[in-house]
Amino acid sequence: MSSDLTTRPASSRRRNSRRLALALPAALSVVAVALSACGASADEESSSSAASCVDTSGAKIKVGSLNSLSGTMAISEVTVRDSIKLAVEQINASGGVLGKQIDLVGEDGASEPTVFAEKAEKLISGDCVAAVFGGWTSSSRKAMLPVFEDKNALLYYPVQYEGLESSKNIFYTGATTNQQIVPALDYLKEKGITSLYLVGSDYVFPQTANRIIKAYAGANGIEIKGEDYTPLGSTDFSTIVNKVRASNAGAVFNTLNGDSNVAFFREYKNVGLTPATMPVVSVSIAEEEVGGIGVQNIEGQLTAWNYYQTVDTPANKAFVEAYKARYGADKPTSDPMEAAYTSVFLWKKSVEKANSFAVPDVQKASGGVSFDAPEGTVTINAENNHITKTARIGEIRDDGLIYTVWDSGQPIEPDPYLKGYDWAEGLG
Repeated sequence: MSSDLTTRPASSRRRNSRRLALALPAALSVVAVALSACGASADEESSSSAASCVDTSGAKIKVGSLNSLSGTMAISEVTVRDSIKLAVEQINASGGVLGKQIDLVGEDGASEPTVFAEKAEKLISGDCVAAVFGGWTSSSRKAMLPVFEDKNALLYYPVQYEGLESSKNIFYTGATTNQQIVPALDYLKEKGITSLYLVGSDYVFPQTANRIIKAYAGANGIEIKGEDYTPLGSTDFSTIVNKVRASNAGAVFNTLNGDSNVAFFREYKNVGLTPATMPVVSVSIAEEEVGGIGVQNIEGQLTAWNYYQTVDTPANKAFVEAYKARYGADKPTSDPMEAAYTSVFLWKKSVEKANSFAVPDVQKASGGVSFDAPEGTVTINAENNHITKTARIGEIRDDGLIYTVWDSGQPIEPDPYLKGYDWAEGLG
């Protein structure tokens, strides 16, 4: 396999799997029935008649941030919390929302889906927030979804995910499948890749994403050489990496999350695998994770996202400058951070368009709301509560940053159920 794959520009996630029960703690069974709502269209009426306790009578309005500040996902989520805080501070400095200052109430999801559900309940019913920003893993989102639907509250979820879901109570500001995974597969196919090895964490996103990848592969002449999962937080990858090496696959599609990536890439390098011999395309490694993994272990590998710190737009230059001024010149920005930052502004613009903080009003007004985000202009799709996003394939370089080697040229309309792809029929 030529190193050309990583250096030349290119020319041009069905509901939760049956294995979800194995991936989530048993305590989540109390919300299992409610999870059936995950496939509902964003514009369907909620069955909830829950009364909101949001107080709009004063000079402040409360919103919540809910991120893993401890546990295996903290490596990724602490900085997402920081970008939410930055957006709130900037909005407050410019006059707030409908003349009210935002009061941010933060909670720690502790990398546990059950904790995310509990803290979501607290923020909605105890703290009476107008919206919540956060979540990372699909397990955390799946655990929170019935809480937000039962309470008819709003969650702004900022991370790329496996698709095959929409809810009128969630705004998805990270990529859905056709805005990240499918473009990554198209890129690999264009580069001549004819076989893949799939490595992922053992929970919803990787399992569902890999079902989609296998469907794509079957329709596009790509052989799946192997498929392995490991629990979140796993640090022993010797067996998996040796299987990967023995497979002689053209490339690895990596859906590992959190600090497992540190162990994986170190072992990958230890056995002599390189981007030139067997490149890895990752969909959950951004600039923040590169530092934890060690750039020497991952230089030259590929990522698929919609934003990198190196994106050359005036809005991004302002975002990067503001983030570094707030948190330190050595602190990078990343896709989930940018999507979380963007989500606060999308909520603000939706509230202002509605001239109301009430959830039904915000839901009705959100369709068509646009924001000049650091990644480029994004717009909320009224049909499914996802946003338009530009796909980007990036290469990790020796400075620890990621540089675009291909992009879609324009924002891609969200297609969470992959209705536009014949090979995806039956997945949703």
